[in-house]
Amino acid sequence: MSAPQYQSPQYPSQTPAGFQGEPPLWAPYYGAPLKAAVQRVFKKYATFSGRASRAEYWWWALVNAIVTAVLEVIATVGMVGSTDPNTGYSTVTPGPLSIIGYILLAVWGLGIIVPSLALTVRRLHDVNMSGWMILLGLVPFVGGLIVLIFMLLAPKPEGQRFDVPTAAAGTVYGR
Repeated sequence: MSAPQYQSPQYPSQTPAGFQGEPPLWAPYYGAPLKAAVQRVFKKYATFSGRASRAEYWWWALVNAIVTAVLEVIATVGMVGSTDPNTGYSTVTPGPLSIIGYILLAVWGLGIIVPSLALTVRRLHDVNMSGWMILLGLVPFVGGLIVLIFMLLAPKPEGQRFDVPTAAAGTVYGR
């Protein structure tokens, strides 16, 4: 007599109902892979409406941290040290590589400030909070910590009130 054959349970997709593959840009992409998350940040460059999933937010935070760290290393490695023969004091001045690193760091910072703010507002919408809660980050000492905790929260279904569908449900954007 053989043992009965059982099928493994089928779990629902993480994408919004009715969508196959990547959801449209107006919908949050739960479980987004790194590449898709970064692409969505730039495709929705200054879009403050809608929602963003935790995956979208934290993948972007990782990429931003890595790029910033690499640019800071370039700027630091490019420093040139010298010793004043009269006083014996050593000084460090920016060299050509350091200046390039600082310029790239400034361009990167200016280029990502708007999409980073927009992504944070959309993430706040996903946890059913007003985007204006981002201003808590301006409170000295604890503001940034409060916003960080909000970014860690799980999505809430009530956050769907911030969704702004822009086309038919079957349309997939960005392909």
